[in-house]
Amino acid sequence: MKLDKKILEEKIREYREFKSCSESTLMGLCETAEYPISQAEMVKLGCGFAGGIGGTFDEGTCGAVTGALIANGLVVDNPSKIKANAKEIFNSFKEEYGSVCCGTITNNGEDKSPCVDCCVYIANKVADLWDE
Repeated sequence: MKLDKKILEEKIREYREFKSCSESTLMGLCETAEYPISQAEMVKLGCGFAGGIGGTFDEGTCGAVTGALIANGLVVDNPSKIKANAKEIFNSFKEEYGSVCCGTITNNGEDKSPCVDCCVYIANKVADLWDE
């Protein structure tokens, strides 16, 4: 499946103005892939992962990663491919940002300036994986 990365980025940047990283990444990916799920359902799926899982920041996984993983699990039908993609999503993000920990990336939630770029980066990675 080929996603339009320009549309994907626009959606994520728009959602990130008022949604968390997990919600924005999940919503951008699912909507661009035209996956049949409502925005309300995506918000419910993604909201608990905000701020490094429930606002834990220094202990939790980055919401961009968790949102990408949820979208991958929804959109991809093959369990083996879901797992392989998950590993690639995790490793690629960790290599790019040095960590998958929200608190490490955001200085324990005090500096959210990298958040939008984290969301766009990992969503583009997922788009590449879905295009393979």
